[in-house]
Amino acid sequence: MTRNDLISELVRQDSGDPWHGPSRATVLAGVTAEQAAWQPGTGVHSIWEIVLHMRSWTREVRRRTLGGDPGSPVDGDWPSLPNKPTAAAWERALESLRASHAQLLETVGSLSEEQLGERVGSGDDPDRPSITRRMMLYSLAQHDIYHTGQIALLKRLAGGGGSG
Repeated sequence: MTRNDLISELVRQDSGDPWHGPSRATVLAGVTAEQAAWQPGTGVHSIWEIVLHMRSWTREVRRRTLGGDPGSPVDGDWPSLPNKPTAAAWERALESLRASHAQLLETVGSLSEEQLGERVGSGDDPDRPSITRRMMLYSLAQHDIYHTGQIALLKRLAGGGGSG
């Protein structure tokens, strides 16, 4: 997978026309703050929590892509929702995801094919094996596709209509 293929994949899953179904932007369109904060049961993440989780990992993958050692996201794996889940706070969460994604795309666009083939991490930790930047970025796209499917289901359950 070339750099341009990788960028295309990241764009398609976020806001393009992916083969697997609606993009993340399509699925999130029209979700209200109330729907985003709704949880169908104990221990089930809300749409809002999933959005913050995807933002967290997008930032972490970008940090690693820029040469940072593998670690946990700075704002946590599953960041907490704001105390008041307002429409403005929901829009800020969505904007922070969009901005993180745009920054990641800019970073990927600045890398050479050789840099994409370089390994991230030392491989000394069996819980965090060394992988190439290219594979890490492709894995982020897969991660976000998975969570977009969850959001589509939660949106439907929360009364937000179909998956798109």
